[in-house]
Amino acid sequence: MLRPVFPALATTIALGFCSSSMAAPVDPDIPAAPGTISLDGVNINADYGLAGMATTESSGSYTTGSMNTATKLPLSIRETPQSVSVITRQRMEDQGMNDLNDVVKYAPGVTLHKTASDRQEFLARGFKIDNIMYDGLPTSISTYTQDVISAADLSIYDRVEVVRGATGLMTGAGSPAATLNLVRKRPTATPQVSITTSAGSWDRYRTEVDASNKLNDAGTVRGRVVAAYQDNNSFTDVRENQRQTFYGVLDMDLNDSTTWTIGASKQRDDNTSDWGGLPSGPNGEDLHLKRSSFLSNDWSYWDKDNVSVFTDLTHRFDNGWSTRLAAAKIWAKADTFSSYPGNYDGAGFQQYSGKYIDNDDQTNLDASLSGPFQLLGREHELVVGVSHRQEKFDQWGGWTAGTPIDIYNFDHAISKPAVDTTMYEGRNTTTEKGVYAAARLNPIGPLHIILGSRVSWYDYDNRAGTGDYSVTREVTPYAGIIYDLNDTYSAYVSYTEIFKPQSEMDASRKVLEPMTGKNYEIGLKGEYFEGALNASVALFEMEQENRAYLLDNQNSTNCPSFPATSCYGAAGKVRSRGIDTELTGALTADWQFSASYTYVLSQYIEDGTESNEGKLFAPDQPKHLFKAATSYTLPGELHKWRVGADVYGQSKTFNRVGNGTADQDAYGIVGLMAGYKFDENWDGRVNVNNLLDTRYWQGIPNAGGAGQYGDPRNLMFSLKWTL
Repeated sequence: MLRPVFPALATTIALGFCSSSMAAPVDPDIPAAPGTISLDGVNINADYGLAGMATTESSGSYTTGSMNTATKLPLSIRETPQSVSVITRQRMEDQGMNDLNDVVKYAPGVTLHKTASDRQEFLARGFKIDNIMYDGLPTSISTYTQDVISAADLSIYDRVEVVRGATGLMTGAGSPAATLNLVRKRPTATPQVSITTSAGSWDRYRTEVDASNKLNDAGTVRGRVVAAYQDNNSFTDVRENQRQTFYGVLDMDLNDSTTWTIGASKQRDDNTSDWGGLPSGPNGEDLHLKRSSFLSNDWSYWDKDNVSVFTDLTHRFDNGWSTRLAAAKIWAKADTFSSYPGNYDGAGFQQYSGKYIDNDDQTNLDASLSGPFQLLGREHELVVGVSHRQEKFDQWGGWTAGTPIDIYNFDHAISKPAVDTTMYEGRNTTTEKGVYAAARLNPIGPLHIILGSRVSWYDYDNRAGTGDYSVTREVTPYAGIIYDLNDTYSAYVSYTEIFKPQSEMDASRKVLEPMTGKNYEIGLKGEYFEGALNASVALFEMEQENRAYLLDNQNSTNCPSFPATSCYGAAGKVRSRGIDTELTGALTADWQFSASYTYVLSQYIEDGTESNEGKLFAPDQPKHLFKAATSYTLPGELHKWRVGADVYGQSKTFNRVGNGTADQDAYGIVGLMAGYKFDENWDGRVNVNNLLDTRYWQGIPNAGGAGQYGDPRNLMFSLKWTL
């Protein structure tokens, strides 16, 4: 029985399932999907509900039935006491998403900010996201790390789970913004092959091949390979990208209770790109540059090579418990030689160039044990684990003196300069260890309590100089209460934390205590059609305390070591408050829908500069953010057709520049999609992006660059063959 979302929708659904005009006739050229029963010309999908399902591939859904990014417990969206979302495989394909930047652009409550062609930031609730997980194992993402690790190609992923707010229980150190968890595709026991090719505006071309099957008669060994290649020009002059992605994974059942997975991927990006973006005037003035403006040179490059290997061993005990040992290794390299505009000097702009080599190696280990236990006549769940991750980052390079340029008549004719790459060297190692535990207690039928904690040890080693620091036994708590109001709705309240170490020192030359990010949230969630449609609304408040600020170093009492070294205090405090709402999933069997609205007000509460107090902390993040996407398969004789649309809208944002601001007014973007299923093997799709050709900044400029225009109107045609 389908539970109504609200009366009008219930009527629509009822009419749709009962009326012959809404029922798609059986097409002899398109066989019914597995689990589908044909009755008098009406297709009834027996798998409409998603309860307990995590994998989204082949589900056709915009939501998932289970996710464990927040607590490592396999919970549904309704059972998770935080704002969580998922971008499914179907959603990626409908909107033509190709890499993680596209996911952030369309996912609820998060924002994509670009400061150069190949430098991006992911933002949420007033802060930068600095943890990206792969199959639940976190990796560190800083400014320089993102220079090295490419935005992940989506060809190898089943879904991306998003948890907004502090996630210290699972990630350890980081900001309280959010965490993105990229979940890889896994092998299937039945033959599965697809080839997708795409072509679009600005000479953009892409091909994906994906094949999976069992590798022995018993099906105890299964394998999957994915390969993707794209060759993209751009709406900007000169800029282009060639990307090669390869992925292979094996699942092996060592016995009835034990599965071993091993896999590897490689992503190579060869880019002709700028390093600094477009500038504003000295006080934020809009210089009205063309969207095609490119203030670097045709010899510029920013090449990246990322190799990853991973493995996990899962054993399932007879009593319902299971243990998992997981490991991952990333070798990431970047070779950059590009240019950027310098600040306006009164006469004009200068162009500077820099050449850098970066190596970023990350190692991640995790062991966990989870399962049910009995207490006071009730069944509960527990997970305990230990983790270890380490990042070794090496960078060396140099830069050139400025060359005067005319930004309005730039011809990319500056010769490739010689650069002394011994001018700068940076080498550091960050090691983080942790033990964690979380329990889901069920004291009475409708009441569920999740309690957890993590203890972390953090160590930073500057291998090229001084400035080492460490954090010992940092405790990060997690608490959530969920109360089931009925079979459809649950109310919840939660408190989560995260910490972020600081390198600044106080007047006694002692490293400041870590910043602490606290997230308070209260909300209501609804689950309809056995999990096929999920709704949520939440109020949240986040505080980041102990933020470093510069003391009055001129006062010898405040800083005896000045001017040799500066001194800092740790009384800074930032607060973000807001609303997070979402409705995602199936409105009917043929209609997938997602809509979200987020309101965020982020302000300085306490700061070393008193005039900052009360001001916006993150003015480049919108207060109001709305995103929606939908796909609908037409009824009756038009059932081979599907149509869709997506909408993005945000309020005004700005950067403080000099004595003024660089502004991005409120704007909206509309996209359209149409697809046609020719037969059981062939499917075509066309996407129109930025239909109204809205002009907007993807990264707001400042006097030294950082401006990146968003894509103008463009088309992409795709054709997919499936075995």
